[in-house]
Parts: sequence; C-alpha cells; structure tokens
Amino acid sequence: MILAAASAPTPPWLIAPFALLLLCIALGPLAFAKFWHRRYPVIALGLAAISAACQWSTGGTFAPLLHALEEYAGFIALIASLYIVSGGIHIRVKGEATTAVNCVFLAIGAVLANVIGTTGASMLLIRPWIRMNKYRITSFHIVFFIFIVSNVGGCLTPIGDPPLYMGYLKGVPFWWVLEHCWQGWLVAVAGLIAIFAVFDRVNFLRAPKQVRDAETAHETWTFRGMHNLIFLAVILVAVLMLPPGWREGTMAAAALGSWFTTKRDIHKANDFAWEPVKEVAWLFIGIFITMTPALHYLQSSPPPLASAHGFYWATGALSAVLDNAPTYLAFLATALGQQHLAMENVADIHTFAGAHAGTLEAISLGAVFFGAMTYIGNGPNFMVKAIAEHAKVKTPSFLGYVVRFALPILLPLLALVGILFFSRWHIFG
Repeated sequence: MILAAASAPTPPWLIAPFALLLLCIALGPLAFAKFWHRRYPVIALGLAAISAACQWSTGGTFAPLLHALEEYAGFIALIASLYIVSGGIHIRVKGEATTAVNCVFLAIGAVLANVIGTTGASMLLIRPWIRMNKYRITSFHIVFFIFIVSNVGGCLTPIGDPPLYMGYLKGVPFWWVLEHCWQGWLVAVAGLIAIFAVFDRVNFLRAPKQVRDAETAHETWTFRGMHNLIFLAVILVAVLMLPPGWREGTMAAAALGSWFTTKRDIHKANDFAWEPVKEVAWLFIGIFITMTPALHYLQSSPPPLASAHGFYWATGALSAVLDNAPTYLAFLATALGQQHLAMENVADIHTFAGAHAGTLEAISLGAVFFGAMTYIGNGPNFMVKAIAEHAKVKTPSFLGYVVRFALPILLPLLALVGILFFSRWHIFG
C-alpha cells in the first residue's frame, strides 16, 4: 500500500477507485456491453492511475505500488501460461457419453483443476464436454461444468484458483490448502456430481431412442498436442521450486515453447483466442493497484467477524458478486488485522495459518466455492459461457443462472459445507 506509515489510518475515500472498478466489472457487461468491451482497458488503467495518484497525495512512497506490480506479474504469469499451454492440447470425442461417463469426466476435471488451474482445466475440457454430449446438451451441462471444473474443484492447491494463488504469493504454504481443505472439497464436489447425475439421468430418459442408443455405442477419444504436458510440468515445477523472477520467467518460457511447438490447426480446432486472457490481464492490473488501500483499511479497521462461520459467509457473499481473488485478500487482511498481524510480513502469514487454520480455511473455501454463484464470481465462468454460446449451446442469462441454478442447487450445498465445517454444530474441522 502506498502509505507513509504502516500504522497510519487509511482514509475511506481512497477505497473509492477500487469499489468503482469492481462495480464496473459487475455491471459493465450487462448495462453497457459494447462500450465496456471496447473501453475496459482504459477504465481499468484510468482508475489505477487515479488510485495511485490519490495514495501518493497522502504522503506515501512508490514501494508498495512496486510490490503490488510484482505480485501482479506472478499472478498473470500463472494464468496466462496455463491458458496458452492448455490451449495447445486438443481432445476429440466421438460417440455420446453416458451419465456415468459424464460424472467421471467432471470428477477428473475437479482434480485436474488443481494441477493446471480452473482456467486451464476449463479451457481444456469445455470443448470435449460439449462434443461428448452434443446430441442432448442443455443449460445444466454448462452450469454444472462451471460449478465443478471452473470453481469448486480447484481448492486443493494454490494453482487451482486465483484467490489461493494470491494467498500463496502472500506467504500461505503451498501444501497448506490440500491439508486443510480436502474434506470440504470432497463434500462439495461429491454433492454436486450426485445432483448432476440425477439431472443427467432425467435428461437421458427424455432423449429420443436413437440418442439413447448412441450413448451405448463405443466412444473413441483422440488427443493431440500432448507434448504440452511437458510444459505444464515445467510450470508446476516453477511454482513449487523457483524464487520470484525465475518463477515468472520460467512460466513465460514454457508458454512461448508451447505456442511455437504446437501446430496451428490444433489452436484452430480449439478456437483459441487471446481476448479472454487479455481481459483478465487488463482488469487485474487495475484491481491489484486500486485494492491496496482497501486491504490496508480492512487490516487497520477490521469488521466485527468473530467466527470462522462468519468469515465463510462474508467472504462467500462478496465472492459471489465481485471477483473472488481480491475478496479473498480483503478478508485475509481483515482476519490478520484482528490478530494484530501484517499482510506484508510472511512470518505473520505463517503464524496465522498455523494458529487460526479454521479461519483461513473458511476464507479459502468461501472465496473458491462462492465464485460459482454468478458469472462474475470467477474469471473462467464467462469464458466457458462464451465458448458454449459460440458452439451454439444455449446458456442461461445472468439472472437465469442465479435464479434457476445457483440459488436452489449450489447455495444449499454450500450452506451444508458451512454447517459441517464452521458452525457451532460442526462435524469436521
């Protein structure tokens, strides 16, 4: 944060550019779509510049800004490299999937999301998901894919979802997430797959006989561009073992290696496009710069959240309507502030992760799981919707997604997770 002293209180008005940027992200694609898609880089950079100038005017230095840019470089290097490398792998499916095959596919996607990220897994698997259900695909196939592969599945490693990677960059140990979140992950993923199986079986029984017959036929799968698995392994090694600077450089080298060694017809078959990752890059540079006063304010003046259950719902509620990565950081800063610990101190992060594991688990699961509640909760959600619509698959509107699927199906399951792990009646944890 660009403040003169770490102990100095942050004027609330400094949070205005951050709040305005998040409001634009939420409403721009809905209220003024054409203008937004043309001008969002200017809006993001403009608000970032205003925020930096306002922070500087309070008597600060550029050191926190440079720190934020370093963290942004690590964040976008991971997102972009996974996007590029996964876009070089093409999975072709012949035949129609049974309900059992669909459930196994979603389970594999949930696991894979922790290896190549929810963005990478979504971009790799959404097209074969559409192909393997092409004769009877409906909105719920796309929605449950977003629920499981694009969001809930990716909470076992920092690679899985942007909020967890942000925590890792701040100092949360890499394997902490797997150690503490696997039970919540198992309940949520298994519950969603079980619900999906009921929907998919009903869909199958309603399908014409020729489609049901096709489902019993032998499926064939072909894979191209599998050399990109080597580049995925390089990215994973970089995240786990290399220091900042070397880590980002290695990720960039893996992405370039993938791009230049993958045949163009593979990218064409995957409908590879730069726009989704460009949008993430532009928006998040604005988010990283404008959110620093909000994080400092929450750290110095934390809201009255007294329990892990409260943090779970508060983090989840904002992650549903805002981007879940800055929401995670905001509530992590709040929890640290309550314990008189500093976000900038790695030792404090380690202390908090050990002494207050339940609270950190609540923040982590709340950010990742509730990112599936709306299209704007997590980056891959809109990307999956756009790919499905390009493939002529009907997807629910923004309100239809929330009212028909998220509220009646996802929210009760997430409430169950909260009761089982974080309430006074908790069974686990």
